Amino acid sequence: MRRLIQLLLLLAPVAGAATACAQGGPPFTTDDPGTPGNRQWEINLGWMGNHNPAHSSYQLPNIDINYGWGDRIQLMVSPYLAVATDENNTTRAGLGETLFGVKWRYFEHHRAGKAKSDENMNFSLGTYPQVTLNNPTSTVRRGIVEPGPQYYLPAEFTAKWGPVDFDGEVGRWVGNRNVPSRWGRGLMAGHEFSERLELYGEIYDLQDANRIGTTPKQRQLTVDFGGRKTLDRAGHLRLLFLGGRGIQAVTRQNSEPSWIAYVGVQILFGPKADSEKK
Repeated sequence: MRRLIQLLLLLAPVAGAATACAQGGPPFTTDDPGTPGNRQWEINLGWMGNHNPAHSSYQLPNIDINYGWGDRIQLMVSPYLAVATDENNTTRAGLGETLFGVKWRYFEHHRAGKAKSDENMNFSLGTYPQVTLNNPTSTVRRGIVEPGPQYYLPAEFTAKWGPVDFDGEVGRWVGNRNVPSRWGRGLMAGHEFSERLELYGEIYDLQDANRIGTTPKQRQLTVDFGGRKTLDRAGHLRLLFLGGRGIQAVTRQNSEPSWIAYVGVQILFGPKADSEKK
């Protein structure tokens, strides 16, 4: 783990500090305490793929809708179209689960002597409780998605260390009698090179906490690189991109992916702040 963290640190440039903390969330698995801002919308539309020789899953598309309820709370709903391929190379598609969440950034630390703003924030803590619910379709019976409900309770942080921005997350997925509980642990490190481009590396570990029947425990330990690129002058539209793979050996019997990918767009909009209206 120490060597992997050192690898992520190499992504940062040797000079020039960013003006804001790193942003987790799409296209990354690791999230952060950041929120869109009061009455601001953030909508992510993305194609996601997780490919194993025997068990592959895709979201075409994943729709992630976020709304800022005040400056420290975010409301989220995320439906998607699911595609799954099994060990017999049979591909099925249908409406996936719907994910609901509420994020709360409960602690902020700002640079001494500076105004309390996102630009001057160098450390924050938050939590992001979520629940996945199955839709009234046949996707569970057809083996496209897992049976629900499932619940997730993570602790998240954002921090700056010189020119390097960090996001970290540790959380517990609570399963059910058909789905094991899981631990999710993620770390991102990178740099915002400008207001228009940010690049990060990520390591994420999703590991079963218990077994269901005789099924062996599964683990996905992945590393990836990705970022966001602003496409318009107003900053309302951004390209999202990510690519990576499993760190451990990939076999038909485990859940390690031979590749993971995300390509999409992020749409930002909402009422202008008073300072922007003048």
